Amino acid sequence: MNVTQDLSFISLIANASVLVQLVMLLLLSASIISWTYIFRKMFTIRSARVQTEEFERVFWSGGNLSALYQDALSNRRKADAGGALERIFQAGMGEFTKAKASVAARGGAVDPGLLLDGARRAMRAAYQREMDALESHLAFLASVGSVSPYVGLFGTVWGIMNAFRGLANVQQATLAAVAPGIAEALIATAIGLFAAIPAVVAYNRYSHDIDRLAIRFESFIEEFSNILQRQAR
Repeated sequence: MNVTQDLSFISLIANASVLVQLVMLLLLSASIISWTYIFRKMFTIRSARVQTEEFERVFWSGGNLSALYQDALSNRRKADAGGALERIFQAGMGEFTKAKASVAARGGAVDPGLLLDGARRAMRAAYQREMDALESHLAFLASVGSVSPYVGLFGTVWGIMNAFRGLANVQQATLAAVAPGIAEALIATAIGLFAAIPAVVAYNRYSHDIDRLAIRFESFIEEFSNILQRQAR
């Protein structure tokens, strides 16, 4: 019997018990889904950062807010639907414009506080939608990173139990007899770590990047509110 062939990675998986194989399959599936979310989230955050920087550059260049609002409406109708910060601006400016036009149509006095409160509420609602979109699937990465090692350890413990139970059927226990069972059991832990480590690293990195974007969004909301307050007066 060829020992190298018996202890190969594929052979150990094929000869593992059904429960250990199911654990390995679960961990591999979680790893594949995690890597899918990792790459998708990487492109999403990178795009959000670039779009935010571009809109901030245009916004603080001193252009007309009404023209910028019309450009935002035009971008919203396109496939890319503009950037997150642009949509926050559009929500606030749109609510401010509608409220001001409504007051003017009734011929009443303009209350700057009411105009500003409506715009701020609209921007906060848009901010929450954008953050929810950016944070999607992060909970899955966190779950994979925290649970996968324990799932792999469960498969390892079960496999080692079967390996030692098999020793009861032999008269002389040797390392060669128990090594294949222990090796196939340890593969479950290795796969669990393979699934967990990238998920944890990606979760920490993306959470940091999203927090930085959130700070930029909140700062813009406060600064834009000051501009609207001056216009309302």
